[in-house]
Amino acid sequence: MKFWPGKAYPLGATWDGSGVNFALFSENATAVELCLFDSDGENEIRIPVTHQTDQVWHIYLPEVRTGQLYGYRVQGPFEPMEGHRFNPSKLLCDPYARAMSGTISWNDAHFGYIIGDPEADLTKDDRDSAPFSPKCIVIDEAFTWGDDVRPKIPWDKTIIYEAHVKGLTRLAPFVPEELRGTYAGLRSPAVVEYLLSLGITAIELMPVHQFLQDRYLLDKGLRNYWGYNTINFFAPHAGYALHRNRGRQVEEFKTNGQDPPSGGHRSHPRRRL
Repeated sequence: MKFWPGKAYPLGATWDGSGVNFALFSENATAVELCLFDSDGENEIRIPVTHQTDQVWHIYLPEVRTGQLYGYRVQGPFEPMEGHRFNPSKLLCDPYARAMSGTISWNDAHFGYIIGDPEADLTKDDRDSAPFSPKCIVIDEAFTWGDDVRPKIPWDKTIIYEAHVKGLTRLAPFVPEELRGTYAGLRSPAVVEYLLSLGITAIELMPVHQFLQDRYLLDKGLRNYWGYNTINFFAPHAGYALHRNRGRQVEEFKTNGQDPPSGGHRSHPRRRL
């Protein structure tokens, strides 16, 4: 596979229409590998990232396209008493990834230390975590916002409604059943009209970034409802999307109107809060 030095900015995976630039910050890393996965998230290709600028490791791959699954393996000192726990056997998410694929499958291999060892987190676990880990997705960030603009409602006339994406519409009879509990349901005309009837001018969403289901809760047959267990702050939570293959949850999160996105970049007009 061809690769070029790339550049240190912006951080994350950036598709420019011809290829993808990958940039990852690490102050103490001694080596970085970019890991590319097939569409099933299984077969892995590791590419050494050899260029760095101001503690940012970067590489450009002209043959990579949107939809590519990826992650990182990072080498560095393993000195727990000094706060360094580098372990290349653990697949790392890109903290600037814009979308995630799959969910975490809990396994002791996720932990950097040996579960049950008397020395606890001073030990090192060398099992590969990749088979059990969600993968990052390269997306096309281009989007046509149409005539969407900031409402600029004065603060003294602003009424903010805090809402949970799933909770607001999951049992709402006035929302089409297939849209309930999703981003599409949240922006459906019936919900917008309901909020307007209350005098709401803006909504503040409870966590919508990608979060995981806690192992502690799953072992008890429970789930994380509120979403306060984030694994990526820049990726919309895929569980609230109708369409999530190849990162389409990002487009759905941005889109206005009732119809779910069909793959094209567009924005539908609606009444603004």
